Amino acid sequence: MRSFLILILMTSFLSANEVGAIDLTMTWVGFLVLFVFVVAYYFIANEEKYKIDKSVPALFVGIVSFLLIAVYYYINDLNIHAVHDEAESVILEIAEIIFFLFVAMTYIESLIHMGVFDTLKYKLISKGYSYRKLFWLTGFLAFFISPLADNLTTALILSTVLITIEKTKKEFLVPGAINIVVAANAGGAWSPFGDITTLMAWTSGKGHFVDFLYLFPSSILGYLVTAFLLSRVVPNTKPDFDPINEEKPQMREGAVSVIYLGVFTILCAVLSHQVLDFPAMWGMVFGLVLLKLHAFRLAKKFGKDYFDVFESMSKIENNTLMFFFGILAAVGALYFIGWLDLAAVIYKPEYLGPILSNISIGFLSAVIDNVPVMSAVLKANPDMDLSNWMLVTLTAGIGGSLISFGSAAGVGVMGKLPGIYTFSSHFKYAWTILLGYFVSIAIWYLQFQVLGLN
Repeated sequence: MRSFLILILMTSFLSANEVGAIDLTMTWVGFLVLFVFVVAYYFIANEEKYKIDKSVPALFVGIVSFLLIAVYYYINDLNIHAVHDEAESVILEIAEIIFFLFVAMTYIESLIHMGVFDTLKYKLISKGYSYRKLFWLTGFLAFFISPLADNLTTALILSTVLITIEKTKKEFLVPGAINIVVAANAGGAWSPFGDITTLMAWTSGKGHFVDFLYLFPSSILGYLVTAFLLSRVVPNTKPDFDPINEEKPQMREGAVSVIYLGVFTILCAVLSHQVLDFPAMWGMVFGLVLLKLHAFRLAKKFGKDYFDVFESMSKIENNTLMFFFGILAAVGALYFIGWLDLAAVIYKPEYLGPILSNISIGFLSAVIDNVPVMSAVLKANPDMDLSNWMLVTLTAGIGGSLISFGSAAGVGVMGKLPGIYTFSSHFKYAWTILLGYFVSIAIWYLQFQVLGLN
């Protein structure tokens, strides 16, 4: 428990004075909120053991923490408007992320409804590829879809494809699931909206759209190292497939238009944030409007039940969105109390300095989850140049792959493959991910520090 508390103190480096708050770390409310946070994370990390959805403890700690702070301010006759203002600020930050993900997930569910991924799955299986080739194909798809669809939705889609290809063979499913998680996280690290952590860094103004693209060499080379090592344990035999009895799926009319609208929506998000200085979610919601208009046109032609956007919305992983809401609110509460200010010193040159501190963030991301870690770092806003902001974006993103529940992608795949992709099955191959992690950092160092290419 003591080591876990130390990890929490090292996840962010915040200043309570920036929001006009009082240092509450040595008060009863400070200790109580920290205790609730630790207990909640225990249940989040042991979701499979206790069968409690991760969103429940996350929402509990996020909501209760601010309520406890408000009660403390009220009974001590302090300026409760400071709590109100901080809560509003946290809600605004969360809303930008939640709405972005909400639209992205709606598009993914719409593509599933239109038969796009069933068609993809059939094409993969019907080619007669071996398990090892399917391992590489699903990995590369995850790596290159993730920058557009975000790592969570990409991992959910491809893990579904994985379990459809083979339902029992663990020697294929386990490394295949790990491969998808690592690829989705690595692919998301070089795109401003490919991961929650990169989305947070981008919307916080820590880099322009093109700045994140410089992380591509680090992301793909690190991933390839891990994938190569994992592929050696994947069988080279072929899955059973009977083309006579297997019905060939067809994409529904209008599916191609949904694909194009999805790409255009991402473009709108980029232009909205980079050119108009609007939140990126503004462009995403505009894309949702276009999708609804497309559904209306299809309904006029084929009937109202042909394609309903609201039906796609109903299939979204809402528990994941609620998890992010709760955990980001909890980090905001720790920020307001002042607990996280205690570790700010490690970014100073006389201690670890920016590079070593950012490398350690990757390990913390694996243990605590990369979303709250990145949220805390951004709130701390340590004095770093662009190259180091890109480093922490890289390490927080791919570092979450080191443990199964260290990233949203990992948590999502654990839900899709219960009893197969678990903490222990992932940890068995964690060494391959660790090697890829250090390769990614080495490429970053060569690119940004030695060659100065940023």
